[in-house]
Amino acid sequence: LVVVWLLTISLCALSSEDVLSKDAGECAICLEELQQGDTIARLPCLCIYHKGQVFYEWFEVNRSCPEHPSD
Repeated sequence: LVVVWLLTISLCALSSEDVLSKDAGECAICLEELQQGDTIARLPCLCIYHKGQVFYEWFEVNRSCPEHPSD
């Protein structure tokens, strides 16, 4: 159930909350810096990642947050 919920959250349409308001360190999926204005995906655990092809490819294979894999 959690796996389906995470995947559903990751595939939701963009909203105004999907744009990063301030720099936030490194994206654990693509390893690029998260910078203000970047389009992001926010998971239920509140971790954020760049939203894009690499993000979708990660969740096709892993189906979990890379920072909280056991959640």
